[in-house]
Amino acid sequence: MKRSVLALSLALLVGLFFYFDLQQLLTLDSVRERLAGIEAWRASSPLTAACLFFMGYIVVVALSLPGATIMTLLAGALFGLVTGTIIVSFASSIGALLAFLVARYLLRDTVQTKFDGERLQTINEGIARDGAFYLFTLRLIPLFPFFLINLLMGLTTIRATTFYGVSQIGMLAGTIVYVNAGTELAQLEHLSGILSPSLLLAFAMLGLLPWLARRVVAIMQQRRIYARWQKPARFDRNLIVIGAGAGGLVSAYIAAAVKAKVTLIEAGKMGGDCLNGGCVPSKALIRSAKLAHQIRHADRFGLTNSEPAFSFKQVMARVHAVISQVAPHDSIERYTALGVEVLQGYARIMDPWTVTVTHDNGEVQRLTTRSIVIATGARPFVPPLPGIDAVGYLTSDTLWDALAKLDQPPKRLVVLGGGPIGCELAQCMARLGSGVTMIEMAPRIMIREDEEVSALAARALIADGVRLFTNHKALRCEISEGRKYIVIAQSGEEKRIEFDQLLCAVGRTARLEGYGLEELGIETGRTISTNAYLETLYPHIYAAGDVAGPWQFTHTAAHQAWYATVNALFGHLKRFKVDDRVIPWSTFIDPEVARVGLNEQEAKEKGIACEVTRYDLADLDRAITDGAACGFVKILTVPGKDRILGVTIVGEHAGELLAEFVLAMKHNLGLNRILATIHTYPTWSEAGKYAAGEWKRAHAPQKLLRWLARYHAWRRG
Repeated sequence: MKRSVLALSLALLVGLFFYFDLQQLLTLDSVRERLAGIEAWRASSPLTAACLFFMGYIVVVALSLPGATIMTLLAGALFGLVTGTIIVSFASSIGALLAFLVARYLLRDTVQTKFDGERLQTINEGIARDGAFYLFTLRLIPLFPFFLINLLMGLTTIRATTFYGVSQIGMLAGTIVYVNAGTELAQLEHLSGILSPSLLLAFAMLGLLPWLARRVVAIMQQRRIYARWQKPARFDRNLIVIGAGAGGLVSAYIAAAVKAKVTLIEAGKMGGDCLNGGCVPSKALIRSAKLAHQIRHADRFGLTNSEPAFSFKQVMARVHAVISQVAPHDSIERYTALGVEVLQGYARIMDPWTVTVTHDNGEVQRLTTRSIVIATGARPFVPPLPGIDAVGYLTSDTLWDALAKLDQPPKRLVVLGGGPIGCELAQCMARLGSGVTMIEMAPRIMIREDEEVSALAARALIADGVRLFTNHKALRCEISEGRKYIVIAQSGEEKRIEFDQLLCAVGRTARLEGYGLEELGIETGRTISTNAYLETLYPHIYAAGDVAGPWQFTHTAAHQAWYATVNALFGHLKRFKVDDRVIPWSTFIDPEVARVGLNEQEAKEKGIACEVTRYDLADLDRAITDGAACGFVKILTVPGKDRILGVTIVGEHAGELLAEFVLAMKHNLGLNRILATIHTYPTWSEAGKYAAGEWKRAHAPQKLLRWLARYHAWRRG
């Protein structure tokens, strides 16, 4: 109601201004004709004239009325350069602030709600970061309509105090020019005479000053960073990549594709953790375990249940065979053929442009390069439990070789950690015959997911025979009479759990040591500190993948590698900020859990308003035919809109089903677009369409439908 009254009042004032043709009083000819009379009035009552002029100027600017330029000139004619500049400077800034506040009060909430997509979010982030800088630049150039700047800035998130302060300073130069011109108002024939081409150029250069200043500061900072180093006159390479995991391989591939001279250095196996100890072997083992599970429960498909007969050694041999089949994709031979120089050895950055490679035979090779990409990955974290070294433990790095030596799966396996890795391995080992106990310190497993997702995952693991101890803290490991135990506690009560093998799956830590980062002063915490361009302290040294964080996924490592490499090779021409708005991930338990964007618990934690739409896979025809009618699609959208904030899918092929939503979020496509897309019947992909249909049904225009019912009744006679 208050907004409506204010809007009507302002509209009335502006309407009256034009109705009575008051704009004619604020033209150059009109002011020149009345100048003598106005000067006489000012001379008779100087203080009153100054106050009324000041207030009138504020009103003109606040209402965005035409005439501010003429009034500025008049200020110079009436009050002289110094006093006129002071009056106009403060009046224009106060008037601009009032226009800014009115636009913010009347329109900002509507604009922010209506246009709440990724672009507006980007604008808001840019304003928060550089709003004062942009405003100052615009204020320095009189060619930009000041009233438009006032109104548009009111629609953004810039602080009012910042807006006023920057406006006060930024408009001063233009104010002085116009007030000074006003001191010769009687001789001024046309407004174009104020701003000559040379003066316009001067203002344009003035507007560039903040940008030039920022660039000079950046150059000075770089000089200070590089001051203690001697830059080579020539370089052996355009790019050196340290680490041949997912990030390093993509970096080297891109560099070779654009014909840069690139060297890839790897101390261990090509392919990194994903190929040799993570995604590839774990998914191969999960597939075998799932088949064993299906044989045990064959009655779901009209067959007879039976206990699967298999050799555990053969299962593990298949896992290693799968690694061998995938390995050529990441091999030295392939990348050499692509034009990448691959060196096996330990890399160390000696100075910002020099990398040494220590080969297995002790030979040290010294290389110079224009740019470096650090993609050293991460390693499993082993908690410092007393006695853990004495009992021995496995990690995702050592698990595969250790299991390959066994004739039978471990009889008693303890999995420490209830995250994605722990859940995947616990379930598949239980399905292959191990007695599995999982210990998680948090109140529930998969703590980053919604509670209902965690509960569903827990039920699935328990159904496969996994014993769960959530909200239990591991205290120590012990050996008693040749038997291994782990001691856990909850509310002060201790329990001893016997095991044959202990698997640590409590997370991974970035590989930061041994590469010379400390000597160079490159800041590290849990990961290497980088900016939005993936630059480290040194603008030509980049980090990508697990070592840069914050995600530890193969696909995000490859994603970051593109940005790091393109910036490393072409950043002197054009730099690209990493686009990390839409990051998907999957946990490959059965049923799978896949997610992109927000889930409900994150939305609540961050105070983000959202609507939740849910579609149960029990209603999906293909899920029913496949005997896997378990799970759901849950979509979070902006209230009243079809814009997707996040999606969680639990069920068969969840990782594949998620891709449609990742594409939609990446390109700002709403649920209406998904609903309007033909999906093949009967397929799992229809789940996305039906979920969009659930949203549409909830937002059906009920009033219109009632009128349509009347219309059709009328048509029936």
